[in-house]
Amino acid sequence: MNKILCIGEALIDMICTDKGTSLSHGQHFLKKAGGAPTNVAAAIAALGGNVELAAKVGVDPFGKHLIAVMQEFGVSTKWVLQDEYFFTTFAFVSLMENGERDFYFNRGADGQLNRHDVDAINLEEFSIIHFGSATGFLPGPLQAAYQGLLHKALQQNIFISFDPNYRHLLFQNNTQSFIDQSWNFLNCCHFFKVSDEEAMLITGAATLQDAVKQLLEKTKSVFAITLGKEGTLLGLNGQTMMVPSIPVNPVDTTGAGDAFVGALLYQLSSKSLQDIKTMTTAQWEKMVANANKAGARTCEYLGAMEAFKHLNSSIFD
Repeated sequence: MNKILCIGEALIDMICTDKGTSLSHGQHFLKKAGGAPTNVAAAIAALGGNVELAAKVGVDPFGKHLIAVMQEFGVSTKWVLQDEYFFTTFAFVSLMENGERDFYFNRGADGQLNRHDVDAINLEEFSIIHFGSATGFLPGPLQAAYQGLLHKALQQNIFISFDPNYRHLLFQNNTQSFIDQSWNFLNCCHFFKVSDEEAMLITGAATLQDAVKQLLEKTKSVFAITLGKEGTLLGLNGQTMMVPSIPVNPVDTTGAGDAFVGALLYQLSSKSLQDIKTMTTAQWEKMVANANKAGARTCEYLGAMEAFKHLNSSIFD
């Protein structure tokens, strides 16, 4: 297997276990390792892939926990750097009675991964780089690191994967910046995964059908739009097709999209960039169907990292 690099946030999710309450009234919290690209890296490793994570955490118990969790999965943490001046990033979340999420983002070390840090990475070791942008598009050093690494990946002809991971509560006051930066990646990546809501947000379309039309016309990438139980819409070569989902009784959908991306990249890592460019529609459909299986398996367990422990390549066709 060729080596994959995932870059972005590594953080601690603090999930309020008091049902129907706000964060200000919550008393009990569950600590979970998280961050979209961190999840993707764990899923790849669980499937048997060769993967490294580039991220920054604090010199504190939570940063040490994140590093330990990644190492347990088999993710190389050579580029998970510890910052002595910033604490590990936290995301606090509670599901209130009205169904809305009460969310508070306490950003620390994850945003401090900088251009100098990633310039030290030898990209010749990698065939795929995955950008999971949930916090990478916020102002700060990580944003510059993203742009610098993207530029280098293009120069060195490395396969680029992108998942925008839009979080309204992070970008509610600057949505246009998120959209503009997303297009920068959509215009030059080889593969991207979005939800239906993200597809319409980024394109400004009123319907999913119009959003798909724009993505087919404006990008050259292969793309997947995840539609939950409806399946996954695969777009390539000016055409679209639906790949059915796997019926499950979901326990927790957290991390399902990251498992999907991880499973797809794991499969692609056995091929060269030239081989990927010449893949048939049938080959892509098979890989997406396998990725749907990984996403479905993740929904059967509580918590993304716990679910990834039950991932293995034997679930694939």
